Amino acid sequence: PRAGETPAHIGGTTLFGDNVDDEWFIVYLVREITRDFPGLVAKIDDNDGEFLLIEAADFLPKWLNPENSENRVFFYKGELHIIPLLETAEQECDLSAPCPTISEALTLLSTRSEEFLAAEPIRAAINKRIDGYPEKIQASLHRAHCYLPAGIAVVLRQRPSLVAAAVHAFYLRDPADLRACRRPFHTFPAEQRVMTVVTFTRCLYAQLAQQKFVPDRRSGYTLPVPSHPQYKAYELGMKLAHGFEILCSKSSKVSPNSKRNVLSGPLWDRFLRSLKEKDYFKGELEGSAKYSELLHMAEDYFQQSVTTPESSVEVSPGDEILALLQTISIDLKELEREAACLPPEDDDSWLDITPDALDQMLKEARNESLPCANKEEQKYDLETVAESMKAFVSKVSTHEGAEMPWSSDESHVTFDVDSFTKALDRILGADSEELDSDDLDEEEEFGFSEEDDEDLDAGNQRQDQKVSPDDLIGSLKSYMNEMDRELAQTNVGKSFTTHKKGASSVKATPSESADSGAEDPELAPVDVDMNLVANLLESYSAQAGLAGPTSNILQSMGVYLPENTDHCGSSSRAAQ
Repeated sequence: PRAGETPAHIGGTTLFGDNVDDEWFIVYLVREITRDFPGLVAKIDDNDGEFLLIEAADFLPKWLNPENSENRVFFYKGELHIIPLLETAEQECDLSAPCPTISEALTLLSTRSEEFLAAEPIRAAINKRIDGYPEKIQASLHRAHCYLPAGIAVVLRQRPSLVAAAVHAFYLRDPADLRACRRPFHTFPAEQRVMTVVTFTRCLYAQLAQQKFVPDRRSGYTLPVPSHPQYKAYELGMKLAHGFEILCSKSSKVSPNSKRNVLSGPLWDRFLRSLKEKDYFKGELEGSAKYSELLHMAEDYFQQSVTTPESSVEVSPGDEILALLQTISIDLKELEREAACLPPEDDDSWLDITPDALDQMLKEARNESLPCANKEEQKYDLETVAESMKAFVSKVSTHEGAEMPWSSDESHVTFDVDSFTKALDRILGADSEELDSDDLDEEEEFGFSEEDDEDLDAGNQRQDQKVSPDDLIGSLKSYMNEMDRELAQTNVGKSFTTHKKGASSVKATPSESADSGAEDPELAPVDVDMNLVANLLESYSAQAGLAGPTSNILQSMGVYLPENTDHCGSSSRAAQ
């Protein structure tokens, strides 16, 4: 919004990295703040824009899109509100209407908030993502034993949040960062290390534990053999120490004059003038002890909270670590005594996800329930598989792709030959009966004559005579029977399953079987349904539990095949 249009507000930015749960925890905090303070209105977005709308994309009104969603989505009184488009006199939404300003949105929320309450499905989708907080916070933490330098153990006691910066520095390191780790560590040497417990978020622990890294021998950090009972603690401590050393190597090393340079800028002058206007110094004379004390407090606050992030005096994690090391004492004997009675670390088996657990997670994300294995096998029917595939194949596809049986258009396709011919003539731009000089030359070259044309006309007249449908069907059947006889003795013919004497297919009428083999008693008709099911089962078995064409097509039609519990071929099982 333009300057002067935004009222007084509090804002902030959080770098959540790969941990999306941190982002949704912030959403939970914002919602609870607006619930506890009914006069507050909150707006939240990320680098994707209105991610709250993305989460509820399946339930949004059709008029809402990324172009017109600015300044329309707010938390107010603990609920999500969406300001709609303005309606015209014809009670239709004006899609060309500009997005409201912050001031206009706040005015509408304060007067008509009940009208702008988001629909129940939208609010349910958002509440589902933040359901379980604040109890979920403890479930997202992981405590692990780490063999760390004593200095890092003491720093983490004072500032546990610095573990995130250290993991981030190690996880996103580059060759320039590792130059500080190809020599003995200056800040955190490997000689004084102790065993301690470090609390990570699950995302930070996974980033640190799952990345393979071999330390440089010159750093002084070595690892025991992988079979060592505390190998994991040594490895985690080594990686965390590299992260802290990288942070300290990037320390800005603020000069003594930098503070005075910042306090002499125009931003500080405006800040000091504002303090004087608000009687911050309470009438104290400039230069007095009380005035100087208040002034130093204002200077410290200005450096910590008011200076811009681009300022050279911003406190980086490396600067903060070095400052803490100068102010705290390290009692190595006390740390060793504590290491002897550490609490057990958390189980990290959650890092390994089985295929069944992954399927469960995907189905929960799609709001589907996993069917019971017994019920699934009971509903499994070869006849259903065959009929579903026949229904799918019989449908007419369009340029947009094949449609499922329950959603396809049942209307018949019509084709007007005369209209098509006329349209083709218009596209070609000439009458099909007209011949140019090139056509005449070609006729002379190939020896075409009027006698040939008369013979062709006579042949066409004989072909134009109407043939009964029964004769056409009989002729087609004779052709098909001849083809069957030729293929019967080849490998292609032997690859198909045929009807046995006295047996029928998965679902075949007696009349169909009689017609198929009436003309040749030695030629057994092909069991179409059995071959279809056998090929489908063979394809499904070849998928080895992964996604594939067979499972995708059948599941889209509501047919779920059970898992392959044996190692026999699908074709042999179907034939048996």
